[in-house]
Amino acid sequence: MNEKKQPVAPYQCIAISPITHNISCRADIRRNLDNIEMMIDAAIGIADINMPVKIVALPEGALTGFGDEAFDLPHRLCADEFFIDIPGTETDRLGAIAKKYGTYIIFQCKARLPEVIKDRFFNILAVINPEGKVVHKAAKNHIWCRERSCTPHDVYDRWVELFGDGIKAFYPVLKTDDIGNIGTICCSDGEYPEAVRALAMNGAEVVYRPSEAVPMTISGSGKGGSWMVQNRGHAEFNSVYMICPNVGPVYPHPGAEFPANISGGNSHIVDYRGEIMAHQNNNANTMISAIIDIEALRQFRTMNLNSNWLKDLRTELFKHMYDKPIYPKNLWLEREPVHHKEADKIYRQSIQNLIDRGIYTAPAAQHPGVSYTGQITTEEEWRKMAHLWDNFLKEP
Repeated sequence: MNEKKQPVAPYQCIAISPITHNISCRADIRRNLDNIEMMIDAAIGIADINMPVKIVALPEGALTGFGDEAFDLPHRLCADEFFIDIPGTETDRLGAIAKKYGTYIIFQCKARLPEVIKDRFFNILAVINPEGKVVHKAAKNHIWCRERSCTPHDVYDRWVELFGDGIKAFYPVLKTDDIGNIGTICCSDGEYPEAVRALAMNGAEVVYRPSEAVPMTISGSGKGGSWMVQNRGHAEFNSVYMICPNVGPVYPHPGAEFPANISGGNSHIVDYRGEIMAHQNNNANTMISAIIDIEALRQFRTMNLNSNWLKDLRTELFKHMYDKPIYPKNLWLEREPVHHKEADKIYRQSIQNLIDRGIYTAPAAQHPGVSYTGQITTEEEWRKMAHLWDNFLKEP
């Protein structure tokens, strides 16, 4: 006989928005971790009088910033010198914090996956449990046009060889007894309704989607811009909580007097009806919190016959929608990801393919579109730039 299932007690989720510094090497992450630890100490010290804190969520970029993207650095250079292993030194430190407070920590960091492919880095979402152990890893599947992370789709054949081709291989869900079922996506993943739907189909009840940039976070007259619109939609369509912390202002290098607020803030937590539970405009070392009630969500999903939408899904109607691929797979299986200007050609070809297939209708007059206006930074040029970090505190 099965033991009676214990209810999940309501708990508090905290999401922080730390000010961040771009790194020049992995050792520089320590400064960002110092600030993160201080922020977690302060946030839990303030919030745990309301309800036990069981989730602390960090935004994308909190550990490393976005220097690899901003400076358009060679991919292999960043894989070798910038980014982390999970588990590793950085997760050990976050694990000690999780253990201290008896909480889960959900975070993002670009990381290597040598068991998949060498000389590449992926954008990884991870969860550390209250015992300080990494218990979940998932790779970002969609990147924006100025990010050169490798994705599972970019090495599709190798990924499928290792993990299979089901949605669990690309959108895994962490199932727990104390905080419910946790799914993770990141930034651009959430531009696609299929991403959160895949997590929901895998059982997700709480979805972590960190960080978005201007103009998406400030468009229109409503708070949170189109980022908020998307996350409220994800929550409503899939009956999930959305936890969406945004990164704080980012210092481009240690010599910069002021940081750039590239994200526009607007961290928020949304309930499973799409209602905003917490929102914060300011993102300069700020926090938000909300109560997550898993049992209420489960009752909502199983009791009502109207707005728990997954039960009505006519899956057969959609099964041929993606028979023909749009974006090419296995791009970086044999070569490392290219610089931004070269990647623009891939996106342009994808647009043309949509026109050729009759999905897009071409405008009456074709005008030049956007193009990369920055400068490619070679490894030699980077070595000269990296001297800006010479007096930066590094590990021995």
